[in-house]
Amino acid sequence: MTSRAKALWLTSRPKTLSASFIPVITAHALVLAEGRTAEFWISACALLASIFIQIGTNFVNDALDFIKGADAETRLGDARASQQGWFTHKFVLSLGIGCFVVAAAFGLPLVIHGGIPILIVGLISLLMGYAYTGGPFPLAYVGLGDLFVIVFFGLVAVSGVVFLHTSQILPSALVCGLQIGLLATVMIAINNLRDLEQDQLVNKRTLAVRLGPRLGRYEVVALVMGAFLLNSYWLHRGYLLSFLLPILALPLGIYLLQRLLNSQADRTYNRLLALGSLLHILFGLLLSLGFVFR
Repeated sequence: MTSRAKALWLTSRPKTLSASFIPVITAHALVLAEGRTAEFWISACALLASIFIQIGTNFVNDALDFIKGADAETRLGDARASQQGWFTHKFVLSLGIGCFVVAAAFGLPLVIHGGIPILIVGLISLLMGYAYTGGPFPLAYVGLGDLFVIVFFGLVAVSGVVFLHTSQILPSALVCGLQIGLLATVMIAINNLRDLEQDQLVNKRTLAVRLGPRLGRYEVVALVMGAFLLNSYWLHRGYLLSFLLPILALPLGIYLLQRLLNSQADRTYNRLLALGSLLHILFGLLLSLGFVFR
């Protein structure tokens, strides 16, 4: 991989990309579990649109956090392209907008298939991708970033894909979406705990800043345990494997929480962020397998 290609790859923040593909995979499997027809092309377009929205959001975040001073040389997280000078912030911002355009192109067949509801969801998702750190009311700067992830990378992502296949908003899709969204939010919550002191300096009022380090850690506990507790829904539905298989990911979740509760925010949180991504992937894939083989 060339240095320029590697820089682009790192700028996409690969540790966070599970937030884009796990909801689509799980939703596709849920459609099968519900006895409906799951069209491959629908899930493929949704997957690509979701990935490009995620990468676009990360690029825009990279550029705008640099402009606002949130990514200083003292930051504890992985290197950022604009801050490191790999690319100019204007170039990174243009890449982010370009990713949104590509996402819209992949979303167009979905709009044609799903109609006005999908058009509205798609436009709002693109807008929120930019508004995460941009615009007059940036979500990440006022403590709404965590809620944004739960809603758009959980509830909306899973329910939207299921709706495209079934033309219905299913209760099971909302539960599944909430589970996936809670675990996706673990990553941003850990990220914000790590960057709490730097964010305070630039008045970036993330939820971690508002709660403080102690309650911020308990937020992560609530996110992880909430996802696993909601698994009882699948037992109620008679989806035994969907209830049992995700429990195999619980030891990883407990290990992550133990490490988080017994450490201070420093560069070791980058490893915890990777563990959060792994938990999200493992839980989502195990839940999906439970749906497929129920």
